[in-house]
Amino acid sequence: MATLQDIGVSAGINILSAFIFFIIFAILRLQPFNDRVYFSKWYLKGLRSSPTRGGAFVQRFVNLDFRAYLKFLNWMPQALKMPEPELIDHAGLDSVVYLRIYWLGLKIFAPIAVLAWAVLVPVNWTNDTLELANQLRNVTSSDIDKLSVSNIPDYSMRFWTHIVMAYAFTIWTCYVLMKEYETIANMRLQFLASEARRPDQFTVLVRNVPPDADETVSELVEHFFLVNHPDHYLTHQVVCNANKLADLVEKKKKLQNWLDYYQLKYARNNTQRIMVKLGFLGLWGQRVDAIDHYIAEIDKTSKEIAKEREGVVNDPKSIMPAAFVSFKTRWAAAVCAQTQQTRNPTQWLTEWAPEPRDVYWPNLAIPYVALTVRRLLMHVAFFFLTFFFIVPIAFVQSLATIEGIVKVAPFLKVIVEDDFMKSVIQGFLPGIALKLFLIFLPSILMIMAKFEGFTSISSLERRSAFRYYIFNFVNVFLASVITGAAFEQLSAFLNQSPNQIPKTIGVAIPMKATFFITYIMVDGWAGVAGEILMLKPLIMFHLKNTFLVKTEKDREEAMDPGSIGFNTGEPRIQLYFLLGLVYAPVTPMLLPFILVFFALAYIVYRHQIINVYNQEYESAAAFWPDVHGRVIAALIISQVLLMGLLGTKHAALAAPFLIALPVLTIGFHRFCKGRYEPAFVRYPLQEAKMKDTLESAREPNLNLKGYLQSAYVHPVFKGGEDDDDDDDYGDDKLGKFEDEAIIVPTKRQSRRNTPAPSRISGESSPCLPFSGKEV
Repeated sequence: MATLQDIGVSAGINILSAFIFFIIFAILRLQPFNDRVYFSKWYLKGLRSSPTRGGAFVQRFVNLDFRAYLKFLNWMPQALKMPEPELIDHAGLDSVVYLRIYWLGLKIFAPIAVLAWAVLVPVNWTNDTLELANQLRNVTSSDIDKLSVSNIPDYSMRFWTHIVMAYAFTIWTCYVLMKEYETIANMRLQFLASEARRPDQFTVLVRNVPPDADETVSELVEHFFLVNHPDHYLTHQVVCNANKLADLVEKKKKLQNWLDYYQLKYARNNTQRIMVKLGFLGLWGQRVDAIDHYIAEIDKTSKEIAKEREGVVNDPKSIMPAAFVSFKTRWAAAVCAQTQQTRNPTQWLTEWAPEPRDVYWPNLAIPYVALTVRRLLMHVAFFFLTFFFIVPIAFVQSLATIEGIVKVAPFLKVIVEDDFMKSVIQGFLPGIALKLFLIFLPSILMIMAKFEGFTSISSLERRSAFRYYIFNFVNVFLASVITGAAFEQLSAFLNQSPNQIPKTIGVAIPMKATFFITYIMVDGWAGVAGEILMLKPLIMFHLKNTFLVKTEKDREEAMDPGSIGFNTGEPRIQLYFLLGLVYAPVTPMLLPFILVFFALAYIVYRHQIINVYNQEYESAAAFWPDVHGRVIAALIISQVLLMGLLGTKHAALAAPFLIALPVLTIGFHRFCKGRYEPAFVRYPLQEAKMKDTLESAREPNLNLKGYLQSAYVHPVFKGGEDDDDDDDYGDDKLGKFEDEAIIVPTKRQSRRNTPAPSRISGESSPCLPFSGKEV
């Protein structure tokens, strides 16, 4: 068990690590050849030019102004200068609201920390319960535990202080959450009202289109919406299964990268042709000329792409029973997206279309009926992943203790028993071991989310974030507290009567706070400081810039660092909310460490959002209900655990008062859900009508159909500079593909009964009040 000295050593190591990271960052960011890495967002926006293009030769690569190095922390105040409205224009509402999660943590825990240290710490400290327990060899404890509720004897009236503080913490947390929910909801509505025109404002995604023997999917979609939305339907784009084509295009891109690399390498030294082996990793196999080989492979892949593209365009089986349907107004799109289209609730399912950048195209090809089976399989897989992970995590953490190391490697006993090494192992190693063990988890959870079939990147990240949060709760929090407490108190369990075991557990659970303090310092202090270095993007940029970059477009792709990563960042923050709320009334010692995390992370990620991260999509803060719900869940968990803990302390009079807390918190959550959540799941028709009216007054001659017609065409059909096949298949075949999606002759036998002609096909295509079947 970590002592106060161990915590001090761990704090020193992590503070020193963070300081070193900041110094290295200050040196790297000032070098001109790293400018595109540490200020990539400004380059992608076209607002910054490379300092390597002018000045003396040496100054193009090395900053010789030594005065700049003296102000190595000036990026911190600069990160705080940009006002929030300007930051929304610069980075988007999603990024700004993501930052507000850190700010929410500061607003919640700063007053709680002051109150807990002013009231609870003196109440806990002025007892000798743990000293007596140690003398009786009943439990193990440290000086830090004397600041916790464990140091208060059973039946003590002092527990009323913790009950009153629990109510105070709950009331304050709920108040801050409500005000923040209201603020974010208003920001979202204001952002949507002021946002520039985007295709997703006029478009809905229609899924589970029923099959029809007389008409293709495209004809069926046109027919349905001309009848049911005759005054508002504009155009549509059917969804095709182009996954194999996309794989071939990606394969060609990789081959082109290797060809570029070898051509650049040969251009620098053309005295000898470059030879490569075709075996595994180039270690064995037939030796061939690298440039000739990749030219031949690219030519072969190009032919496969042409054949596959022709098949996708002409094969009816490649058309999925889904389509992106666009309307003349936002109001009409809102009505369609938020209403049931037919009496059968499993057909013609409509939802808001993701913005084109947010669409995850491979999953649009998954049949809708397969989604339920896929999600059930992933629920089962996640259950086993979560609970079977407890065993290896417990094993790894057991090795990160003095006893574990001595047991596995007895010859290290002399080294680990040194006071300093013991402090390092107990105060630093458990946290770093847990963090390293979880390094691959986000990738696994994202693969699972993709398998489930979500059609947008934002929904993939939100599902992955939800599962990451559950995993952290079970394996990082519950497993560490419960199994850790049980193992540490094992000797006490074996030498006492059964009716004393709940009491020992109640005393032991707060003692695990020392482990979480070390974890917070490793992950929340040094880990956040290490984020500023951007080591992976830095290395990848220089490798790509050296071996692959030929054009300015290549350089932009090489320096793009991606987005902030909601699926990994938000669950990480939620773990700190959980720890803070659980341990605030139990062990207030933990709160200052959490405050340092929220403050440091807010500054670091504000800097990264301003200068580095390039937002992949804009959901207008649609994720906030998830954030709010998880903080509420953490609050309820903290209340239930406090009830259990006080129950082991025989504080019987406290039980009725604590039972009211979760009930009140759930009631508060239901109020917020009814009052504020609709702004995040539905678009008010009043807002849509106002925006349509303003736009029609400002741009009366807007060609909206031309703007929307190709917005949701699959990317492999849109063409690009790097796709040579576009000359042959891009414009002509795409035009054919779009025409097939929009200009359709109606083939239904019942067309003589249709009350209105098709204004899209230019023919009279009357149909029945739509049922999908001939009458």
